[in-house]
This record gives sequence, C-alpha cells and structure tokens, in this order.
Amino acid sequence: MASAISSLFSLAGQTALITGGTRGIGQAAAVSLAECGADIILIQRDRSQDATKKLIEATGRKATVYTADLASQAEVAALMPAILRDGHKIQILVNCAGIQRRHPSALFPDNDWNEVIQVNLSTVFTLCRDVGAHMLSLEPSPSTGRRGSIINFASLLSFQGGLTVPAYAASKGAVAQLTKSLANEWTSKGITVNAIAPGYIATEMNTALLADEVRLKSISERIPAGRWGVPEDFKGSVVYLASKASSYVSGHVLVVDGGWMGR
Repeated sequence: MASAISSLFSLAGQTALITGGTRGIGQAAAVSLAECGADIILIQRDRSQDATKKLIEATGRKATVYTADLASQAEVAALMPAILRDGHKIQILVNCAGIQRRHPSALFPDNDWNEVIQVNLSTVFTLCRDVGAHMLSLEPSPSTGRRGSIINFASLLSFQGGLTVPAYAASKGAVAQLTKSLANEWTSKGITVNAIAPGYIATEMNTALLADEVRLKSISERIPAGRWGVPEDFKGSVVYLASKASSYVSGHVLVVDGGWMGR
C-alpha cells in the first residue's frame, strides 16, 4: 500500500522548468520536485546565485540554469527555443517568479505598473504558451496519461484587492483567470493547469508588511493557523499538482494560506 501511494507522487524521469527558484517559495518548490525524482531547469536573471542548484544536485538530480530577465519580453520569448535546441523535454512548468511595487494608487507610476504586469502576467502567459505548445507535442506518459503539468503562482490578491498594490492585484487576478482559461483548452489534451495562491508568507516580497507593526499585528491576528507561512509550506502542494496524484485536478486555484480565506 505504501509503495502504491508513493508512486502517485513520483516524478522520476520528468523535467521541471521553474522561474523564481533562487529563493523563497520557488526554491522550496524546486527542491521538493527534485526530491521526488525530477530534474530541474532554473530560469534566473544571472548565474551569481547557485544555492538552489547546489541543493538540487545534493538530491542526486540534475540542475540546469538558463538566464533571462523576466521583465524583458524578448528574453523570455527566447528561452524555449534555446532550451529545446539543447534537447530538453519539459513535463512540468512552475511559474513562481513575481515582483511587488507599492505606491498609493493615485500616484502609481506607469513604469512600475508595466514592470509588474510584464513579470507577473505577460511572462507567465509567454511561458505557458511556449512550454504548453511543447508539451502538446509530447506523447502522453504511460503512467500518468498526461503530457504535462503547469503550476502558476497566484495570490490572495487573486481574490482580494489589497492596499497600495493595484498592479500586483491586477496581475494576480489575471493569473487565476489565465490558469482557468488554459485548463479549459488543454486538460482534454493531457495537460493539467492549476495555480497556487499563497497567503501571507514570511519572504523578501513581504518585507514592507513585516516591518509595519500595525499591519503585521492586524494580519497575524486574522490567520487561523496563528502564524505566517514559510516557503516549506508549499513543498507538498507543488508536488501534488505536478504528480499523478492530481491527475483529475485542473483549472483549480489552491489556496495555501493558513485558513485566511475561510475567516
């Protein structure tokens, strides 16, 4: 029985492409997929950060780094042609990279709006489109029946508006809808498309909130789990959505928030 259950979560023989894997949730996701048997392709701005690569290699899996500025549409569009030229086949895509800009909405600058939308939404679409097209060319897996699994990172602000973050809220609301739209087209073709919506997580992106004593107190008091999340809280959900265990789950936005949305 134990081996049968374990096989549902095995990713042996698969390759996962991950953005945002140098730290935080993305790093935890990359390592968890490697621990379940997947080789990892990391998309990074540069090669100066190698901690995640070393953690993956310590599991015995391969880690390959490709570089791109995710704020550059041209560099993002050039990724898949380069990856395919090198002979890689990708069965898992995790779009975890994201940026945040905070300003009062009446003063929100165009350049910050455009950068957030590019990184958090347009880059996600481009990679879904290009990796999805590649997945459609693959033969379905004999063990899972799938050609691939796509996991996008949404947010609580896919559902709520937030404060002083109109670009981020707009981008993450759109990611949730993009996920559902792609699932409608591709699930019948063997590609599941889901999203994970993190709650309040103690990462670099939330430095401003963690430093604001008033907001930190009000947020923390509302979380039923009694604490902010940490990157390791996402290892199980990422593996689940990437694996055979979730073969009948598609178009879903999985909230991982310590109970915040149920309050």
